[in-house]
Amino acid sequence: MEHHFLGLGLSHATKEQSIGISQVNEAITQLDTVTQQNAALVEESAASADVLSGATESLTRSVQIFRI
Repeated sequence: MEHHFLGLGLSHATKEQSIGISQVNEAITQLDTVTQQNAALVEESAASADVLSGATESLTRSVQIFRI
């Protein structure tokens, strides 16, 4: 009878471990998704910074005629 309880305990522990691994895999997938979204936002921010830099240079050239 003792072996039966040991087997049930191992079965339960194995099931719990499987659930835990599944949860870790889900968390890793979510982290990967967020990381990819963040990378896309960084690229968009860099592109916007380039556009603003060009606009700043253009505006600087335009207002230089007003310098005294």
